[in-house]
Amino acid sequence: MKYFALVFCLCICSQSMAQGSLLSLVKKVGAKIDSMSVNGVDQRYIEAPEKPWQLIVKGNVSQTIVSMRTQGQIAGEEYSARPHLKTTPSQYVGLWAGYRGYGLGYTVNVGGDKGSYLTFGATGGSYGINVRIHSFENSMPEFNLNSDIIPEEDKDTWENVQLIEPIRVKTVIADGYYLFNGKRFSYAAAYDQSVIQKRSAGSLMAGLMYNYTHINYSSDYNGDLIYAMQGLGRVKLWQGSAGVGYAYNWVPVRGLLVNVMAMPMLTFVNKLKAYGYATNVEQLMDDPAFWDPDSSDEEWDKWFYGNLHITPMGDKTFNSGLSIGFDARMSLTYNFRRYFVNAYGQFNNIRYRHNSTHGHLNDWFVNTAFGIRL
Repeated sequence: MKYFALVFCLCICSQSMAQGSLLSLVKKVGAKIDSMSVNGVDQRYIEAPEKPWQLIVKGNVSQTIVSMRTQGQIAGEEYSARPHLKTTPSQYVGLWAGYRGYGLGYTVNVGGDKGSYLTFGATGGSYGINVRIHSFENSMPEFNLNSDIIPEEDKDTWENVQLIEPIRVKTVIADGYYLFNGKRFSYAAAYDQSVIQKRSAGSLMAGLMYNYTHINYSSDYNGDLIYAMQGLGRVKLWQGSAGVGYAYNWVPVRGLLVNVMAMPMLTFVNKLKAYGYATNVEQLMDDPAFWDPDSSDEEWDKWFYGNLHITPMGDKTFNSGLSIGFDARMSLTYNFRRYFVNAYGQFNNIRYRHNSTHGHLNDWFVNTAFGIRL
């Protein structure tokens, strides 16, 4: 029995020591982050709040627009197709928690594209990293088809096509920056409120951006769309960009901060993976049922989509040339006691091209926040 008691006491002591060691490690890490937040900073311009934690309730409105364009021939006639995946502005609510600018946020959709949004962020005195992951789907793209084979009275029908199987899009945008005037200018003061900007200051800044976009509509039900897109049914895009821009923090009165940032981006990595598919659209067009004037729309759709098929033909990777994009942001913050309110927006423009198919991704969002320092 005494051996059992001894072992039990040793376990309790070991557990206490482990907990003590973990607590000690956490305190050391916290102290290191605290020192980093004020290291080399001119405290006449930037103040580190006494309370290091930030708990923020966020609201978000965002929109992603994916535009593709291709040219070719249908039945010997020239045409151009321009599917326009424009989501309705989507609303999200969520929480963000962080320690001196290092934190994690998660938002849930309450209206709009019914997608998902996950964000990560880390900001220091002269640097910052942000990651945003957005997934959504669209069943009614604005599909502008210009061709002499489409009667003028029917062209309006093509502008808002109702797809049986939606187009699915996933975007990952990660960006990082370095400030050349981190001594007097704070990006964190404007975008996560881990420090407070006391006087107006600006900074030249360098940035890197990574973008991954996956557009997928490879379904039998979308065989007509794939045919119009020259057999393209799925696209993966990887881009790496670098830029130099300028940001300015304006402090008109105590507690109020206005930030503006603009950065042109040069895309130097521009890789596109295209997935090709064959369709039986032309065979169906040779069938008399395709041109049957007596069939109702419902009967025609049942016949056509019931017989429509696609066949994978493989994939190919292309490296495109250099392209120019743009990253712009604006923020408004008001600090009072240990509370703060903030609103900020961001806009990204990313372009791609492959042969007769090209397009762009526009991604913007506006965040509103109410936070408390703990």
